[in-house]
Amino acid sequence: GPSDLFARARALPEAARVLRLETDSGFAGGQWFALMLLAMFSVVFLPRQFQMLVVENVDERHLKRAVWVFPLYMLAINLFVLPIALAGLLHFGPGRVNAETFILSLPLAQGTPVLALVAFVGGLSAATGMVIVEAIAISTMVCNDLVMPWLLRTRRFGAAAQRDLSRVLRPIRRGVIVALLMLGYLYFRLAGEAYALVSIGLISFAAVAQFAPALLAGMYWKGGTRAGAIAGLTAGFAFWTYTLLLPSIAKSGWLADSFLHHGPLGIGLLKPEQWLGLTGLDGLTHSLFWSLLANVGMLVGVSLWRAPSARETSQALLFVDVFERTATAGHDPVFWRGRAKVGDLLATVGRFLGRDAAQRLFADYASRTGAAGIDKIRPDAQLVQFAETQLAGAIGSVSARAVVASVVEEETLAIDDVMRIVDEASQLRAYSHALEEKSLSLERASAELRAANEQLKSLDRLKDDFMSSVTHELRTPLTSIRALAELMLDDAQMPSEQRQEFLAIVVTETERLTRLVNQVLDMAKIESGHAEWHNSDIDLRELLTQTVQTTREMFRERGTEIVLQMPPSVPLLRADHDRLTQVMLNLLGNAAKFVPHVGGRVEVRLAVDDQGATVEVQDNGAGVAPELQPAVFERFRQGVDERSRTQGTGLGLPISRRIVEHFGGRMWLRQEPGQGACFGFTLPWRGAS
Repeated sequence: GPSDLFARARALPEAARVLRLETDSGFAGGQWFALMLLAMFSVVFLPRQFQMLVVENVDERHLKRAVWVFPLYMLAINLFVLPIALAGLLHFGPGRVNAETFILSLPLAQGTPVLALVAFVGGLSAATGMVIVEAIAISTMVCNDLVMPWLLRTRRFGAAAQRDLSRVLRPIRRGVIVALLMLGYLYFRLAGEAYALVSIGLISFAAVAQFAPALLAGMYWKGGTRAGAIAGLTAGFAFWTYTLLLPSIAKSGWLADSFLHHGPLGIGLLKPEQWLGLTGLDGLTHSLFWSLLANVGMLVGVSLWRAPSARETSQALLFVDVFERTATAGHDPVFWRGRAKVGDLLATVGRFLGRDAAQRLFADYASRTGAAGIDKIRPDAQLVQFAETQLAGAIGSVSARAVVASVVEEETLAIDDVMRIVDEASQLRAYSHALEEKSLSLERASAELRAANEQLKSLDRLKDDFMSSVTHELRTPLTSIRALAELMLDDAQMPSEQRQEFLAIVVTETERLTRLVNQVLDMAKIESGHAEWHNSDIDLRELLTQTVQTTREMFRERGTEIVLQMPPSVPLLRADHDRLTQVMLNLLGNAAKFVPHVGGRVEVRLAVDDQGATVEVQDNGAGVAPELQPAVFERFRQGVDERSRTQGTGLGLPISRRIVEHFGGRMWLRQEPGQGACFGFTLPWRGAS
């Protein structure tokens, strides 16, 4: 019985070591953990397992039963594995018979060929079934995820072609199955003689385990990205190939032994089974350690280095929180908004599944949803999901999504809908960084466009004012000069006194034209940075005295009193004498224009402190209207409305301000009710030579 079998096995050293996790038995704790990890991953990620558990599972409730039935089934079929292995070791001895044939060798050795035949037929059936399911699963994956996306991007088979692809899918899958079986046989011929069947299976298990980090991260981590998954898979499969697949081929004699024992190019640290000098592990555990370490490291590192896109963020929310969303998704299809036509979806499904099969599927859907017929089906999100599900079984979820999207007019989700997808506790985090940046960029561009538009409008108004002002200022003296010249030309007998008077007026008007042109040129030079500056040491007392004396006659003719108030002495100032004189003449000329004709008074005040000198020109005129004060220093503005416009171009104050600012000062307007306008400027001290 079993007790006697285990008792005899403990007496056999080779069998006793297998029953204990000891280092010298070749089956230590590290290898045991690696095998358990591989088995756990393989239950879900092997193609045949994934095909049965996920792809062909039409009802999620089946998983609740499979959670306990499948482990129980695995336990049941493995109850007899250990007794058969121990019986084979006890009967044949270690190494005499291939352990994989114990189930056939033991009945034959005991003279029961019928039992051996039954075991052979059962094993052949199980192996055949596994090969069939595995081949179908892999061919489906290759067809759906590699071949079909490529075909759908071609002109011949794309959405615009409207060709029936149901007859194309079967030959493609058959070809993939044949190629898959041939590749399996080729690997068996290359490495099968050096490895047992179980060892070959473990190599494939280690390859399948590379899908685990990306798949598990997609289900439980919202920060994972597509780039991170691809980087992890690439690194993992690269290490698996180098540390496990190539050594299996080398042990079969297809690669030099030096590759295994000395590493490529004799570099010991690059030995495939002792990478970077890591020893003490069997080949499988060693490969699994490095491949998963590289896989997880690249997945996490690249995902953290590169922020997820808007689509990756939304997909992560839907997959990670799938159970929270499932309860409301059926009643409130917030995940999809758009318009679809039943006829278009029916024709699309018929392209890949056949027209008759599509008719049957849609008729069944109509009966389940309570529609009177296919033409009465409501074209909503549920129908779109149904069409995608049917197509996913034939061409894969990615291709199905693309094909359905080509015939469905999707609408952009409103922000309220997006917020309903996002967790209440992480609403700000759910916003797409790409959308935020684009929105901010559009806002900035819109603001810049509005500012540029306002600036253009302002420049257009200034241009009109300038043309009006300059035209008026040019026409007036030109008209006067022309009239006087014509009078002198027509009257050859004109008295010399009158002729001299007319010539004096012509000279005055010519000087006026010269000042106008000079002001326009000065403004252009100052703004373009091409103005010439001749700095020297200036005594402001002397400069103000000269400018007041220059304009005193003008004020006397207008009946205006001008008063100069200055301290006894002031430090020298480093500046351009002519430019500052121009500033003072502009300010005094402005004051002369706006003082009253009777009782006019202008005060020029100079004050100094440690920071610099301050000059003010105060008049007792009407002042500047409050609504015009902000624009008084702008070009072509005169501080008065159009009805009371005086002679001038409106360039005097802007030029004066530019000159003052050139020397580091500032100019201002200050006025109090009933006291006229006070224009002033401050200049900081400059080092005098």
